[in-house]
Amino acid sequence: MAEHVLVIGNKNYSSWSLRGWLAVRLAGIPVAEQMVMLRQEDTKQAILEHSPSGKVPVLKTPDGPIWDSLAIGEYLADLCPDQGLWPRDRLARARARCVVAEMHSGFADLRTKMPMDMCRRFPGEGLTSQVQIDIDRICEIWRGCRAAHGQDGPFLFGRPSLADAAYAPVVSRFLTYDVALDDVCTDYCQTVMAWAPLREWVAAAALEPEVKVRSAN
Repeated sequence: MAEHVLVIGNKNYSSWSLRGWLAVRLAGIPVAEQMVMLRQEDTKQAILEHSPSGKVPVLKTPDGPIWDSLAIGEYLADLCPDQGLWPRDRLARARARCVVAEMHSGFADLRTKMPMDMCRRFPGEGLTSQVQIDIDRICEIWRGCRAAHGQDGPFLFGRPSLADAAYAPVVSRFLTYDVALDDVCTDYCQTVMAWAPLREWVAAAALEPEVKVRSAN
């Protein structure tokens, strides 16, 4: 029986849940999964039974809950230091933490206007001038990481890391809304969408009952 339980929201919509879930996959430890349906009358109360913040994801550990996707990643990196959740090189690791923190705290316009929806397509929808600013900055981050670490593999820092877990929901958004990208960013998006854990998540999302109401997550 798994010592850890990851509580998540709907796989089609919950971008923060996806980040925590990918962190678990990177760690490679047995973790039970529990889903709370979002956008229901009892959603808030159901999540509060697991998470003091009333939000998902939350990782339930033997020592208590961890209720933030970035904190979950850090916890798992400490728990599984040989799994390479962060780059091994000190400077690369610092840069990875920078780009993850920027994703964690920024890009509000993109998240609001282009909410994650794994299973449907809305070409061009939500593309305001402020969203384009967010897109441009994200692409700048990706190009910089790929230029510095492309020789080590196709992910942001060569091999898959928490940086890719942080930006995977953005990759899915760019596909959903048919965002125009340069060749470097297009190649990166194709790499992430072909990543086995993300393919698993997308396949599971496609089996969920459709929720009509769309909002940022």
